Amino acid sequence: MTGVALAEELLLLAYDDETGKATMPRISLDLGMAAAVLVELALAGRIAYADGNLALLDPAPTGEPIADEVLARIAADTPHTPSSWVQRLRHGLRDRILGDLCGRGVVRDIDETELGFIHVHRYPVADASVEADIRQRLAEALIAGQLPDERTAALATLVAVLRMEPALGLTGTAAEEAGKRLEEIATGAGFSGTVSLDDSVVRPSVSLVIAALAQAIDAALGKR
Repeated sequence: MTGVALAEELLLLAYDDETGKATMPRISLDLGMAAAVLVELALAGRIAYADGNLALLDPAPTGEPIADEVLARIAADTPHTPSSWVQRLRHGLRDRILGDLCGRGVVRDIDETELGFIHVHRYPVADASVEADIRQRLAEALIAGQLPDERTAALATLVAVLRMEPALGLTGTAAEEAGKRLEEIATGAGFSGTVSLDDSVVRPSVSLVIAALAQAIDAALGKR
């Protein structure tokens, strides 16, 4: 596993490049990034869904520090459901990912003081090329009419579940059309949140994490 992790891609899309502030509810973003780490591990063949829980398939490190920390937690802990893992992993994850992105020069940490004593951190973009590549992949997925590569399809599915169309600069009819296309990508890739008995061992793991994310977001935002 190399390059920019799915959780990092979500965060970059969710933060305004100029103000360095989140453009969506932080609880949704935190849950989304936690799900993204689990999806990354499932795609890498490290975890799978078994008997209602996420189970370890392969303890070998992926090379991505945060994913490997989560992999170690899953290996050391008792089995938990996808929904439980999404909730367990979200705490402190955003700060860790922001720290890593700052360390690599992708974003900058601007520490400001409000009311003379309240510290507020902003994270404007420092290297725009990273996010530009992410947006280009998503744009191609939305307009090409063909199923994108697996990781881009996973990212598109997470964007759809998190209702992040505005973060892509889309509103109104354009956002509605994009939402439909994102759902088509999720279904075509097998990431729609539904599972059939004919699916491979990885597909149910990814789709169930996606389903758990959707449920967790609805619950956190008070939706029924």
